[in-house]
Amino acid sequence: MFEATTILAYKSEDGKAVIGGDGQVTFGNAVLKNNATKIRKLYKDKVLAGFAGSTADA
Repeated sequence: MFEATTILAYKSEDGKAVIGGDGQVTFGNAVLKNNATKIRKLYKDKVLAGFAGSTADA
């Protein structure tokens, strides 16, 4: 059995960055939520962070 969350980040050579993630929260094979916010803006919208596990749905 595989257990994981999907967070993907990319930074180009010119310094631009993008980060994305799925919005699904599961428990075993059951989908508990399909619109969780796993990417959050922090520190006056200057920092992007990806969250996994129970913190993803906090």
